[in-house]
Amino acid sequence: MTNADTLGALLLENERTRPTKPAIREKDLGIWRTYSWAEYTQNVRDFAMGLAKRGFGAGDKLCVAGNNRPRLYWAEMAAVSLGGTAVPVYQDAIATELQFVLNNAEVKVIVAEDQEQVDKMLSLRDGLVGLELLVYDDDRGMSELEDDPGVMSFEALQAEGVEYGRQNPSAFSDAVAAVKAADIAFMVYTSGTTGNPKGVMLSHANMVETARTFLANEEVRESDDLFSYLPLAWVGEAMYSTTVSLMSGCSCNCPESPEAFRRDGRELGATGFVAAPRSLEMVLSEIQVKANDSSGLKRWVFNTFRDVAVEIENRKAEGQSVSLGMKLKRAIGEILVYGPVRDQYAFRRARWVYVGGAPLGPDTFRFFRAMGINLKQVYGSTEVSGLVTLQSDELASPDHVGKPCEGINVKIAENGEVLIKSAGVFQGYYKNEEASREAITEDGWFRTGDAGILESTGELTIIDRAKDVGKLVDGSPFAPQFVENKLKFSPYISEAVSFGHEKPYVCAMIAIDMNTVGNWAEKLGLAYTNYMDLTHKQEVRDLIGEEIKRINPSLPEVSRIKRFLLLAKDLDADDAEVTRTRKLRRGFIAEKYAPVIDAFYNGGTEVELATEVTFEDGRKSMLDTRLTILEAA
Repeated sequence: MTNADTLGALLLENERTRPTKPAIREKDLGIWRTYSWAEYTQNVRDFAMGLAKRGFGAGDKLCVAGNNRPRLYWAEMAAVSLGGTAVPVYQDAIATELQFVLNNAEVKVIVAEDQEQVDKMLSLRDGLVGLELLVYDDDRGMSELEDDPGVMSFEALQAEGVEYGRQNPSAFSDAVAAVKAADIAFMVYTSGTTGNPKGVMLSHANMVETARTFLANEEVRESDDLFSYLPLAWVGEAMYSTTVSLMSGCSCNCPESPEAFRRDGRELGATGFVAAPRSLEMVLSEIQVKANDSSGLKRWVFNTFRDVAVEIENRKAEGQSVSLGMKLKRAIGEILVYGPVRDQYAFRRARWVYVGGAPLGPDTFRFFRAMGINLKQVYGSTEVSGLVTLQSDELASPDHVGKPCEGINVKIAENGEVLIKSAGVFQGYYKNEEASREAITEDGWFRTGDAGILESTGELTIIDRAKDVGKLVDGSPFAPQFVENKLKFSPYISEAVSFGHEKPYVCAMIAIDMNTVGNWAEKLGLAYTNYMDLTHKQEVRDLIGEEIKRINPSLPEVSRIKRFLLLAKDLDADDAEVTRTRKLRRGFIAEKYAPVIDAFYNGGTEVELATEVTFEDGRKSMLDTRLTILEAA
């Protein structure tokens, strides 16, 4: 394994040792375009020299905004190769959300993917104090900006870089050599579940050493194809699609759009990727709906062999033997069900698939394992460079997140909080010394904020966010995430928020899955106009009621849902109800939906609710609705 200790040094080593090996691909206009490590490096070099000509250097910040595209990765690498810092942001963030991050980070250059992203940035430009240059990738719709001195195309900046590099032939390699392992490579902003996001400063050493740890625990081959579809602003993209790819020499592959996950992933046949729980939940919902809508025979075949596979997985987890008859059924199911499912949903060649970023429901986890997909859990956070524990192929389980990787120390504080020490622990929050001090104990342990248990076998079990774990009035423990993940196993439920802390019983707000429930309604000939209208249909209320009736027996008796309601809109990051990574902002939700919570526990059957909704362009409006509270059977 390489001894290079900065990202730029890793890049130059790849150019030298594997110049013709595929480094990155992108699907554009229906065609896959492949770039070798030599081409990757040259693109980074030209862009970096263009930045240098414009005065960008050590300590400066460059923001990338857009979907996963090679040029955005190259822009990040150009910045860090010059001693600067890459600041990725969520492509679906609204303008006002971005303004805080861009000003807090003191961004000097923004590289935006397309007209949508450029328009957002231009709407903020007057309020961005440090911004000097806006660069765009896709030139469609940009003709009106040709005379704007503060805006230019990616190609134009690279052209300047080519000329600058010709005049200063050693400038790029000299800049890379001057970068220190302790310099900040990435500034990744937290989800902001309790307030404004914080800029997590991750050094080259944080990234490189954590990638080295990952590669010591998972087989990643030079010939591997990683699927890069998660938001660039997620620490996992910086770690796995950038740093792990640089260190191992494998290629990362960008779909045409995040929505093309299934189509492009099936074409590519990725050998490994890190998935978000929401992605897997959506795939599962689609599979379940297709099975339910199929002919009686096909539905019987799917359900029969699915149950066999799940039973085998459960037996393995409990250390029980699997009979010859079940093995034979498993072999038949491989032909009829499991193989076709893996092929249709981009898992055909996948040797490993990690799920991370948020908890995945145990039923969902077992389903994918049963389909023959080597799904495993990875646990980490932005502040520890995205890695603490990994599961092995043999011990993958929904009940824990695996053992801490070698060199990563984990302990449980007296209050049950998980504490971490590793080479990946961040350098602090940017311009927030108070929060930085609060995040680290006096003896140097990072406070994760997660409540967990370190089992005698060495596996770490995460219960919930420490601040979210509570008790019912009678003292019974209440972990809201556990209840919510059970609910989200239903293909008809998109999101769920459960309540019960210091209450006599558990209640839940349900956001339906618009596509699944909408298709269900259309098959019944049930007319509706929009999301709100659909949730007001008695047939839909009965549907969700039946789902809760089915799910309740799988919950501990004290955690079973007694009352519920259907929200008139899905929970939305634009409305600050969830983060961009789909984590619930519980404090904000409790305040916003206080009338609902009161009605749950005072015996009310209806509640008038006025909620503010935010449109994609930042405009706001009020949504007035009357919600019906239902009793769970």
